[in-house]
Amino acid sequence: MANPSPKRVREQVVVYLDKRDRALLEQLTKATGLPKTELFRRGLRHLADQALAGTAPGFSLRQLVTTAANDDLPPDVAERADDYLYRGKYQRRKPRKRARPR
Repeated sequence: MANPSPKRVREQVVVYLDKRDRALLEQLTKATGLPKTELFRRGLRHLADQALAGTAPGFSLRQLVTTAANDDLPPDVAERADDYLYRGKYQRRKPRKRARPR
């Protein structure tokens, strides 16, 4: 019998904000469309990137994978990055011809 995948455990945290921070949180919520909890998570991860940079091998990649999981990207974005970035209008330049040696 296979073990079921472990459930993500979350812990509730209470944060007290003054009026200025509360207004900033409301502005970010409206501007991004993200829930307040997600804004706090992203802010925490961003601060961790700055404060803990280079703490362990693979740290940056682990953080990148964690934050990329929240992005709404097509599944083939790695294969077709140019198509998505340049909308199919990207054309590779032909290599320049070298001058003939004399």
